[in-house]
Amino acid sequence: MNIHIIMHESFEAPAAIAQWAENRGHRVGYTRLYEGNSFPEDTDFDFLVIMGGPQSPATTPQECPHFNAQKEVQFIKCAIDQDKMVLGVCLGAQLIGEALGAKFDHSPNREIGVFDLVLTGAGKKDPIFSQFPATFPCGHWHGDMPGLTPTAAVLATSVGCPRQIVRYSPKIYGFQCHFEFTPDAIGGMIQNCAHELKEYRELPYVQTADQLRKNDYAPINQKLFTFLDKLTESV
Repeated sequence: MNIHIIMHESFEAPAAIAQWAENRGHRVGYTRLYEGNSFPEDTDFDFLVIMGGPQSPATTPQECPHFNAQKEVQFIKCAIDQDKMVLGVCLGAQLIGEALGAKFDHSPNREIGVFDLVLTGAGKKDPIFSQFPATFPCGHWHGDMPGLTPTAAVLATSVGCPRQIVRYSPKIYGFQCHFEFTPDAIGGMIQNCAHELKEYRELPYVQTADQLRKNDYAPINQKLFTFLDKLTESV
């Protein structure tokens, strides 16, 4: 299977997603926007993954020269129109919503750390997430959340955010949360986003750098692998 991953920043890495792809023998290509890469003209991939970043869908090229939300949304639309599998993480989930006509929203709470997700009724009936526990921990680092189309289903929420996992179609999922975090990935986030930990340290759903480093990400990664195996089993 051919996978294409869009990265907005070097420190917002695919981490456990890339590990899964390597372990399963899939081919992976990248668009690294922070290096000035353009979106590929040849969309011969089967699965598009859009990673997170400190930007929002409202960020302009003047604010971040290597990020053009309008162009990226058009690229995502093309992948959707070609019936590709699409997974968005954090900013990536918000951009999927935008590509489908649903504007992103601000989350009621900023979340940084590992906090529980709770499956909704729709989540308990989802072909993939019905196999997950009703409540389980997951990584978080966000202040926004994806918009909802009329047919979107919210599969999981957290105390701090009502839109953590969104299914837009059987092939299109948005994760506001971060199943892909690993110790190395969280180290990169801490190093590059230390100002956020300082600015938001008094908020209820923001962990310290020490807490972030002590979290056990391996069980979260295993749930990611289960999801990805089930999503891609027909390819």
